[in-house]
Amino acid sequence: MELTITTWFALGTVGMAAGTIGLAAGYTRLSDPHRIPFLDLVAVTAIATVAYGLMALDLGAVTSARGATLYVPRYVDWLLTTPLHIVYVGWLAGADRSTLAKLAALQASTIVFGFAGGMVAAPLNLVLFAAGAVVFGVLIYLLYTDISELARERDDMTLALYRTLRNFVVVLWLVYPVVWLLGGPGIGFMDTETASLVVTYIDVVAKVGFGLIAYSTLRDIEFLRSSADGAMATSVD
Repeated sequence: MELTITTWFALGTVGMAAGTIGLAAGYTRLSDPHRIPFLDLVAVTAIATVAYGLMALDLGAVTSARGATLYVPRYVDWLLTTPLHIVYVGWLAGADRSTLAKLAALQASTIVFGFAGGMVAAPLNLVLFAAGAVVFGVLIYLLYTDISELARERDDMTLALYRTLRNFVVVLWLVYPVVWLLGGPGIGFMDTETASLVVTYIDVVAKVGFGLIAYSTLRDIEFLRSSADGAMATSVD
């Protein structure tokens, strides 16, 4: 079988769909306090499934001023889903709504800068890339300072989950600007097929992996709290 961009997008669709089914099943096993926030993570893979499905059907591809191919469904996916991840991380830390909105807006801005930069000619593409990088740097700074301060007021397991998911997204998301810079939207060193393969792989790991880590840890938290409550009740009896 010849491996093409369509193949990677089809595999991405399957991976995201399987992740959505698994996370939706996990949602039904969580206790009420964790369910509504966890819907964020189910929505992330569901949105990505639609985006990859459209790209697998060869829909939404546009050509930039530099002749590079950009996929609109991918950027719409990122515009919606990466802020959802940030909101979930912020929620774990106990951030209020205005702080969550600020974090989501910063993350959404990086996607807008990335798409705009990908569509224009050089050197404006690199200027917009740099603007997105600066915004991303500010977001990382907040996650490791102000938001971390909030998270330290949570219980130990919630704090540990916050740190794990924060580090998970920050490390994985650092790959995207590298691929952008090396690929068609940037300096064109990486061809579209290779960039699509790398991004599809990272996307599935980032979205499905994030949800699985959250689900596994939340179940542990619920088990330990249930055990502690049971022990306390027995002691009182």
